[in-house]
Amino acid sequence: MLKTTLGRLHLIGTVETISFLALLLIAMPLKYFADIPEAVRWVGAAHGALFVLYLLAVLNTLLVRKMSFLLAVLAVIAAFIPFGPYLIERKIRK
Repeated sequence: MLKTTLGRLHLIGTVETISFLALLLIAMPLKYFADIPEAVRWVGAAHGALFVLYLLAVLNTLLVRKMSFLLAVLAVIAAFIPFGPYLIERKIRK
């Protein structure tokens, strides 16, 4: 059960990180430099959904694995930083 919870958090964190980077490095430049605002609309919507899934995965890990509340808060804050979920994952696995 614990492996599944951590594996899910890792997978969703990875996909959420990729969507965040795609939003910052691909969609936003397309919107502002190539006048293609649709890129942000679609990538932004996907990233928003993945962000919510990441928050739910953190909550699930908090409840199932008995992760500390402080570590859960740090995991949420890390989601706002590019590669943030990778930075916090080592602490979560302990």
